[in-house]
Amino acid sequence: MNDADNTHNGETTASQPLEERVNNRSQRPTSAAFKAFMASNWAPAPQETPQRDAVASHAARRRRAISDQFKGERLVLPAGPLKVRSNDCDYRFRPHSGFAHLTGLGLDHEPDAVLIFEPVGEGKGDDGGSHRATLYFRPLAGRDTEQFYADARSGEFWIGPRPTLAEFEARLGIPTAHIDELEVAVTKNVGAPEIGGISIRLVRKVDENIDALVDTARYNTAKDPDNLDLGVLDALDEKLAEALSELRLTKDEWEIEQMQTAVAATVEGFTEVVKALPRALTHARGERVVEGAFFARAREAGNELGYDTIAASGNNATVLHWTRNTGKVNAGELILLDAGVEADSLYTADITRTLPATGKFSDIQRKIYEAVLDAADAGFAAAQIGVKFRDVHTAATAVLAERLAEWGLLPVSVEEALSEDGQQHRRWMPHGTSHHLGLDVHDCAQAKRELYLDGVLREGMVFTIEPGLYFKQEDLAIPEEYRGIGVRIEDDILMAAGGPVNLSAALPRTADDVEAWMAGIYQEIDAKA
Repeated sequence: MNDADNTHNGETTASQPLEERVNNRSQRPTSAAFKAFMASNWAPAPQETPQRDAVASHAARRRRAISDQFKGERLVLPAGPLKVRSNDCDYRFRPHSGFAHLTGLGLDHEPDAVLIFEPVGEGKGDDGGSHRATLYFRPLAGRDTEQFYADARSGEFWIGPRPTLAEFEARLGIPTAHIDELEVAVTKNVGAPEIGGISIRLVRKVDENIDALVDTARYNTAKDPDNLDLGVLDALDEKLAEALSELRLTKDEWEIEQMQTAVAATVEGFTEVVKALPRALTHARGERVVEGAFFARAREAGNELGYDTIAASGNNATVLHWTRNTGKVNAGELILLDAGVEADSLYTADITRTLPATGKFSDIQRKIYEAVLDAADAGFAAAQIGVKFRDVHTAATAVLAERLAEWGLLPVSVEEALSEDGQQHRRWMPHGTSHHLGLDVHDCAQAKRELYLDGVLREGMVFTIEPGLYFKQEDLAIPEEYRGIGVRIEDDILMAAGGPVNLSAALPRTADDVEAWMAGIYQEIDAKA
């Protein structure tokens, strides 16, 4: 008997749509009696109006700043959809950072949501701006609907309750509307401004459906659709992405509090890693033990990891983004841990410490570690208000060049290495020393070069300082004693009015302090045993 002969409720197996077959395992009841019973006898939903979120006023100021840059234009910012991990299992949802920044929404409440700025005339919009913002969102279906128990992606029986439209409006201070109204809101009156239409700017490559909706509207209302200049439209959209990124270059007081929360949780995570190191030393994949210890703290104290943890032992520490974490942790080696907790607000820390696996640095490990620490301190000293962002890197790498020359590893003089035509010292540190930090671990990445790399440090900026030295096992340009050692030290820095503040200073930095910190943790464990 072939598949076409198998039937269920009059439907052949072969005729069942492919996308529905994932539900074959579910065996969900479909009788009218079940549906009627399922829709009855549920307690009413709570009716209390939630308090306004602390972030709401800050997010309103951010929206006003964007409104002022794009007067007369409709702005479309999708949160993004759920993304399939495997079959009918999705990745944990995280909204687009620009959407999160302008709404204040974190966590996983709003897949498919879209924030729209509707132009209303100068001074007539929200907070005296030129737009009125509306959050389009799909609320949970009522308990008297099939979606309540049958929709595994959005039904309350499957994923739990989500805020209603009214609750979001009360919390955020943003008018809300059902997502069914979205298409009209995006496409109405689209057209060339010279004929009374409205131009659209879109944050692209976040939600393919919204991209298609906007592109179709643009095409249908173009004077000459066959000769539509896609380059001009791309430039419109890129300018919005750029503006959203540059808006985050300076953090407000609420954002700084969130960064401090993320850093504190990350420091706790590093402590948990030290506690787990003895077990890591006995495990075939000790790096995974380290990774798991940090991840547990990230989920307990925050929302998620801010990025994939680097738990790199021995020669793996010379791989800049070693996230496989499949290696052993051997006695006598260093383990480089680059990790950050993402807070519920989605702001993340980004800290690196290089730890002796058994609690004590060897002489050569200490020498390399202290050179990197000196470089980090030089970068910190250079990070002053009014100084260019790139100068932090210059100060840190100059120290590394000097140390490499002292050790006889540089093939040229320090002066030649530091010249634009030299750079030989960068063989052992090919990455940059600093990047902005916030909602993204590499925050503000779409900002213009003149505002980022060539930008001037100012109060409210948050960034990393993370020099390193990476001597690979296979590097024949160095003596054998250096090989297989990778060291990076990374801290999260806030530019305050009086100068730089190390937000992650609670985590020991000097070699002596690292050894004493680890010893204290083990003594505390022994005392409790």
